[in-house]
Amino acid sequence: MAKRPASPRAASSRDSGAPSPARRKTLSAANLSALGADVLAELLMQATVGDANLKRVLKLELAAAVGVPDLALEIDKRLTALEASNTRVSWRKRPELVADLLAHRRMIVDRLAPMDGRLALDRLVSWFDLYPGLATRVKDPKGELSALFFDAAPDLATVASTVGAEALPILAEAVETRLSDWGGWIGRAAPAMSEPLASGLLKALTVGRARPTGRRALVVRKLADRAGDVEAWAAAFSDEDRLKPDVGAEIARRLAEAGRPVEARAALDASRPRAPAPSRLGLRIKTPADPEPSPLWEAAEIAVLDAEGRPDDAQTARWTAFERTLSEAPLRAHIARLADFDDVEAIDRALAFAAGWFDATTGLRFLINWPALREAAAMVLARADELHATAEDTALWAGRLEGRWPNAALALIRSRARALARQGLSRSEEVRALSADAAHLAELPGGLDTLPSHADFIDELEILSPAPRGRLWR
Repeated sequence: MAKRPASPRAASSRDSGAPSPARRKTLSAANLSALGADVLAELLMQATVGDANLKRVLKLELAAAVGVPDLALEIDKRLTALEASNTRVSWRKRPELVADLLAHRRMIVDRLAPMDGRLALDRLVSWFDLYPGLATRVKDPKGELSALFFDAAPDLATVASTVGAEALPILAEAVETRLSDWGGWIGRAAPAMSEPLASGLLKALTVGRARPTGRRALVVRKLADRAGDVEAWAAAFSDEDRLKPDVGAEIARRLAEAGRPVEARAALDASRPRAPAPSRLGLRIKTPADPEPSPLWEAAEIAVLDAEGRPDDAQTARWTAFERTLSEAPLRAHIARLADFDDVEAIDRALAFAAGWFDATTGLRFLINWPALREAAAMVLARADELHATAEDTALWAGRLEGRWPNAALALIRSRARALARQGLSRSEEVRALSADAAHLAELPGGLDTLPSHADFIDELEILSPAPRGRLWR
């Protein structure tokens, strides 16, 4: 069938490279700009009817085009009006208010700050200071208003970092006088601050002052994190808290990473987990054993050993931590520091240790997650009766094993079904689904290797179930 010739208009459009009429009607910035300034201005004026926020944004843009003082004045007028208002804001009006606040924040950060950072910072601080008053009169069950101010914290950090040293007294005064709100905002802003700003603000809040407590201590620690000042970070804890194992461990780890092993060892030893005082039971005095260290404390001890130049002891501690908790992190760290071939031997030893773990389910989870599926399959077949996997874990692990070890997947499925049958749930929907999965796996090549038939498995469920007799599904 002959092709229909293209219309002259279409051919002309292709030849000239001009966009088609359909594309020219698409709502886009390029197509709108082609309408011309006069048309767009008229459309915007029409759009402002009944839209107070759009009218404010346009006035702000016009002020920005005139100059910095005019833009700052327009922003001040709106912030002052919002601060002075006592009108309660319903949930219907809340989105409009949020949009208004967001628009003024964007004008401060995106338009005013590049032109005059100090003026922008002053207005941004005033913008944040609106929150306490707004919080008392805005119905905000979803926390949208609070989130708006917390989300603005990185903008505060950016503008203040641009201003530099001049921002320090402004931010310090805000924290000191309005800590309940500004503590949270400065803490949120700290990671985005320049290091000099964080360091300067940290000194302004700590030097020559009492040890910080409560919310102020949290702000100091956030700033110390950004400034890399481990001493200031540690000093924001009370002497009593520094003796707590996890607090002392974190202090020790930071000191070790800062290359100060002596102080790190002192902090670690001071916070070593210890048993409570002996108690008298009748005529005997019972002395409890020291508690096991937490993973955080063990990790700190390893960091301190490395900082002290004791790599062999650190390796021993990593292996001990793995053996005590069956945790991947210390084992992977241990293996990463071994020479070739030594790491293979260590992995084999670790997998064998996990396969023999006293809690079969925990040991299997480790092998599946490592991943060591061959070892996991062997463990399932050897210790199926000891497993107590959840429905989610059973489905996930059986799916991982099914491809190469269908008999192990089948043993895992049956283990879950037996556990439910012992609870009198042999006729539940879950056991019905497990039975169907077991029937499918039993039909796969190798699915029944070393395992009883599916019919025998169903009979076993009948025997295990305390429910009234009656044939189960096959």
